[in-house]
Amino acid sequence: MKILVVGSGAREHAIAKALDRTADVYTYMGRKNPGLARLSVNYEVNDESDFGSIIKFAKDNEVELAFIGPEAPLEKGIVDELAKEGIPSVGPTKKAAQIETNKAFMRQLFDDYNIPGSIKHGTFYDLDEAFKYIDEFGGPVVIKPIGLTGGKGVKIVGDQLADNNEAKEYVKEIFDQKMGGFEGVVIEELLLGEEYTIQAFVDGEHILPMPAAQDHPHAFEGNKGPITGGMGSYSDKNHLLPFLTKKDYDESVSIMKQTIDAIKEEAEPYKGILYGQFMLCADGPKIIEYNARFGDPESMNVLSLLEYDLAQIARQIVDGELNTVVFSNKASVCKYVVPDKYPNTEANDTIVTIDEEKINDLDAEVYYAAVYSDENDDIKLTSSRAIAVLAVRDTISESEKACEEAINYINGEVYHRRDVATEALLNEKIEHMKEIRG
Repeated sequence: MKILVVGSGAREHAIAKALDRTADVYTYMGRKNPGLARLSVNYEVNDESDFGSIIKFAKDNEVELAFIGPEAPLEKGIVDELAKEGIPSVGPTKKAAQIETNKAFMRQLFDDYNIPGSIKHGTFYDLDEAFKYIDEFGGPVVIKPIGLTGGKGVKIVGDQLADNNEAKEYVKEIFDQKMGGFEGVVIEELLLGEEYTIQAFVDGEHILPMPAAQDHPHAFEGNKGPITGGMGSYSDKNHLLPFLTKKDYDESVSIMKQTIDAIKEEAEPYKGILYGQFMLCADGPKIIEYNARFGDPESMNVLSLLEYDLAQIARQIVDGELNTVVFSNKASVCKYVVPDKYPNTEANDTIVTIDEEKINDLDAEVYYAAVYSDENDDIKLTSSRAIAVLAVRDTISESEKACEEAINYINGEVYHRRDVATEALLNEKIEHMKEIRG
């Protein structure tokens, strides 16, 4: 089968690696990702929002279906446009993708369909009304632009914001800049607990969940610093997490299934990958937000454990015939190597060297993210996350140690969070949930 992967990051590299086991992979990238380029039968480097070029590339190469990696093309309706040309996609339509691209739509869906796991919230298109809501809230708030902001728009009182007065200043900034494409804002209660992710294959009606994972979104060790793209993630061999029970997992999947049913009623059937970001609270799972595609870095965790043909799953998704999926009972740890001083990096365009042979000898994997290769095939940094390194072993501890050993073979002006998935950090999370749940 010929499958087109759209996107140029580590998430797409992971998707392509999994598809490459049984399918011919073609990629359309915004920048030349060296890992994707090596995997591809053919590839094109061009604007990922140029749907005409994507369609031409797909037709010229006679691809049978597309696998959409990033959220931006989904928001603009790439699935709809490919469908007009007879090319089905693993990815939701523009209307169905609103579960990620429009946070007001997502919260209203939970209200209208009485989906469990919702939280106290308000959506506002009037600045004075937003200020009044914050003044009367009676506790710390979370401020979210309604539209897409590349995972960097959410700000939390007690973290990036000092207090609710500073939250109001940020709300005004969102309105003034029309951040995320909307002159509006979603204001939510601040949840106490532990965040985690469950991703699922969805064919419009059926949902097949994947192992749970936990991301580490703060830039610096000890969960300090700004919230950026994930700095690392892990999963456990029982497909749960050290603080997450089977009951918590099943409740989360039930929330996701009810969400899919509601999207079908409110918009269109949802086909593709659904990423649920949850907070485990004292009274159970609460939904923070959804993504309409694989997570980054969590995609690396789950796809490395997949013991089923991803190309066949992709066909089942577009045909509405999802059946079964199998994941190995192993633990995984992924850590991101980023430019030095990230996210305020000055290491742009500097060369990074990766000894992939040594890393592979350690039975670890490399996924290329926001890097590019020049005319000399040197790999150069951009200002974003550069290289993900993943190891799969019998335990989280063994995976973490193997991941650290592999990162020794990446050199340049780079940094990574050494504490991701360490025993000390995991114990903190376990104790934190014990306190939360009494």
